[in-house]
Amino acid sequence: MAETFPKDRFDVIPDDLERVGAHRAPRKLGRGWLWFAWSALATIVLIAAGVFGLFLINGNLNIKDVFPGSTTAAPTVTATQTPTPTITPTVNPALHVTVLNGTTIDGAAGSVATTLQNAGWQNVDTANASDTTITKTIVYYSTPANEAAALGVAQSLPGSTVALTQVYVDSGADITVVIGSDYKSPAP
Repeated sequence: MAETFPKDRFDVIPDDLERVGAHRAPRKLGRGWLWFAWSALATIVLIAAGVFGLFLINGNLNIKDVFPGSTTAAPTVTATQTPTPTITPTVNPALHVTVLNGTTIDGAAGSVATTLQNAGWQNVDTANASDTTITKTIVYYSTPANEAAALGVAQSLPGSTVALTQVYVDSGADITVVIGSDYKSPAP
């Protein structure tokens, strides 16, 4: 037979108590918002990681711009010897040419710009390259349609080579000449 115990305060449950079982406390206000905030934070972190991963996979992430002061390797460009026998060098005065001085010699870009203008190029701008230790003079073009024009520029600059690259597309120039320390200005 079961033992009976005298009634005490735990045997009587008040009517206004909104819980089941004597060991559970009522839910605190705002717990649903706390759960929502953590879920939103986790979602934002996962989306940011996914976007970062996509940029990294597609090669659209430039770490030099993200972390100031860091250095990254210069873009690799394959240079070809001029002139290419199947392409005839041409002068197209409508194309925009930018000359970048990659040396420590003052006025080198202006000298090259004058040489190009004398050769028939009309739309020539000059600037300094971000690197002043360039050793090889290279004429860059971004579309294969401009290869003949790039060869025409290289023909005006003895010892230079041409290369197809997308590095200078954002500059707006059709052809970009980067002057290296090997450049010798032609005799007048």
